[in-house]
Amino acid sequence: MLLWAARNRWLKERLPRFRWVHRATRRFMPGETAGDALAAAAVHQAWGVDGVFTLLGENLAELSEAQVVADGYHTLLDEIAARGLDVEISLKLTQLGFDLDETVAMEHFESLARHAAETGSWAWIDMEGSAYTGATIAFYERARARHANVGICLQAYLHRTPTDVQRLLAIRPAIRLVKGAYDEPRAIAYRSRPEVDGAFLALSAQLLEAVRDDRARFVAATHDIALIERMTRVGAAVGLSPGQMEIQMLYGVRTDQQRRLAKAGYDVRALIAYGSAWYPWYMRRLAERPANVWFALRQALPW
Repeated sequence: MLLWAARNRWLKERLPRFRWVHRATRRFMPGETAGDALAAAAVHQAWGVDGVFTLLGENLAELSEAQVVADGYHTLLDEIAARGLDVEISLKLTQLGFDLDETVAMEHFESLARHAAETGSWAWIDMEGSAYTGATIAFYERARARHANVGICLQAYLHRTPTDVQRLLAIRPAIRLVKGAYDEPRAIAYRSRPEVDGAFLALSAQLLEAVRDDRARFVAATHDIALIERMTRVGAAVGLSPGQMEIQMLYGVRTDQQRRLAKAGYDVRALIAYGSAWYPWYMRRLAERPANVWFALRQALPW
């Protein structure tokens, strides 16, 4: 139901108008402005947790909107550097006009990658629904041929992902692995939690070995603490120290665990989202762990 709600245009247009819905979103995002994200990153950095910023939005209708998105990220990169924050950026290709003109999207992304490199940072490509998977990987391969500081998100629940990982290892990639948040059919994606967890762990083991051999950068992006513990044991078994293992979680989710893992020496980042186009992204976050629905409802109540 939550994934259906994420796609429903009627709900997308109407629910964000309600103040109580805005209160509920504070579960996963500090606010809608870049200033909100910057302030949250400063707090996290004091805890030893670095950041990744993502401006919410996807599937733009006009190329002029892509320019606005790119300009906003350029301003943000300057502000990150000015404040001395260790924060990377992550974006969807459809935010840069990928649906409208792939060449323009590449120009915007490469400009951001160069700017990020100048500030000692990284630019990541978020993965979207399965209709975009192949084209996004091909786009990343072209960008990676010219920029060392670019990464891509892959989804463990897709049947194709092991093949994609093997293909990308040839170019010494940076891969952020997530379980997967879109409503994909069983024909192309695992649907049960044991299957998804097994796929995530198997891919993690392969990528941890690549980290050890200096053939990849690997980020495990999950809030599943049991899975993280299993993954870190695999990392230790192949000879990695905690500082060589990267973990990312969403802002506001398992903050105590983020701080614990950082204190234990792991490289931890919080994905801090901001922007007004939060509705589909927010509903997918609720769907990832339905227990979050009760938390969100409590946040929405006026007391």
